[in-house]
Amino acid sequence: MWLNHRFPLSFREVEELMLERGVSVSYETVRRWCAKFGPAYANVLRRRQPRPGDRWHLDEFFVKINGRLQYRWGAVVQNGNVLDILMRNRRDTVAARRFFRRLMKRPGAVPRVVVTDELCSYGAAHREVMPCVEHRPSTYLNNRAANSHQPTRQRERAKQGFRSVGGAQRFLSAFSGISPHFRPRRHLTPAHDYRADMTVRFALWEQITGVTALPPRPEHKAGFQAHPAPTRRQAVTQPTT
Repeated sequence: MWLNHRFPLSFREVEELMLERGVSVSYETVRRWCAKFGPAYANVLRRRQPRPGDRWHLDEFFVKINGRLQYRWGAVVQNGNVLDILMRNRRDTVAARRFFRRLMKRPGAVPRVVVTDELCSYGAAHREVMPCVEHRPSTYLNNRAANSHQPTRQRERAKQGFRSVGGAQRFLSAFSGISPHFRPRRHLTPAHDYRADMTVRFALWEQITGVTALPPRPEHKAGFQAHPAPTRRQAVTQPTT
């Protein structure tokens, strides 16, 4: 599952990678696994994250679904971690207000500054939901949120577009929680520290998914190949020497 959320791969490409590793699974099974277990794993990873920063960057961009323009609202903190994603069919005050209230439901979510673009809907929703928080509408200060759209665009191209608004919301909610876990800030970390950090992250992922609780696979000695035990009929018909 982590391959599908870490790299821009299709379900059929994940099927081929699993086959190369000796696991025979269909792409439809991979899709069902991601839809069933992805949100639960993403919620566990979010609870393990530290408290978000005090400066939030909010932005929105359009996504075409079935020929209609839908809007993906997103919020990131100053270090680039994604707070939440919301799919709406409009970018008016009602949508902005709902996104603000969704963000405020997070435990310990009290920002000091909210940075947005110059869309008027942000100002109206800010005055109603969080009037005590400083609001900085600026196009140039919001590059952090604009850059956070790139992984979504990559996934959209790999999936050849989203099929429905609900499907996009479910996938992006899980994607925003799982993908950053495997994307540390590599440009600020030496190679040996990066490898050590990724080792810890993979161990944590195995703990969350329950892989560490599985019994170890039996290892056969070199030159020995295990064969299935003969049935009773085969044992009777075998000649004795």
